[in-house]
Amino acid sequence: MKLYTTPMAPNPRRVAWLLAEKGVDDIEVVTVNLLTGEHRTPDYRAKAGSAHVPVLEFDDGGCIAESLAICRYLESLYPEPNLLGRDPRETAEIEMWTRRAELYLANPMMISVRFEHPALSALEPPNPEVGAYNRATAERMMKSLDRRLADQEWIAAGRFSLADIVAYTGIDFGRLVKYRPSKDLVHLNRWREAMKARPAAAAGMSMAG
Repeated sequence: MKLYTTPMAPNPRRVAWLLAEKGVDDIEVVTVNLLTGEHRTPDYRAKAGSAHVPVLEFDDGGCIAESLAICRYLESLYPEPNLLGRDPRETAEIEMWTRRAELYLANPMMISVRFEHPALSALEPPNPEVGAYNRATAERMMKSLDRRLADQEWIAAGRFSLADIVAYTGIDFGRLVKYRPSKDLVHLNRWREAMKARPAAAAGMSMAG
């Protein structure tokens, strides 16, 4: 298999982190340069179905895109350590919090950075108002997670899971614009330090093929 990805971007980093947690190193990594528009070429679009990363290509040439779909597929191939749920209830809880982390935290944070970082103007024309609106949306979710993490170590199912990966990579993308969550979010920041300390946290930050 081949994984088409790009360094540091949050969605590809989710997949890289999951692979690192599982110790998978037999997938070929192909780096796609977004700033030069490699993801918009006809060949790439034909493969991916859209101008997005990551994309997982099978040996027969078929592909799947969307980071969470790829993570779910890889979980089925490499089930340990389990990151998406061991029984129906746990799977549903992790899915619920993964979805919340993506919709209300990671996606708004990504939009905020894309509209505020000058170097990303190749992808989106700068629009500080749109950036600020989306950052405020993400911060409301951070406050919600801070309350949840007051009495538990991880976001879902009482253990580390894909929900933590999605939330953390979304927040951490803010480093491109020197963003840090408020120091008042004590429990969220404790969790961030625990995430940062995981050996797999570096995955996707400097991937190259």
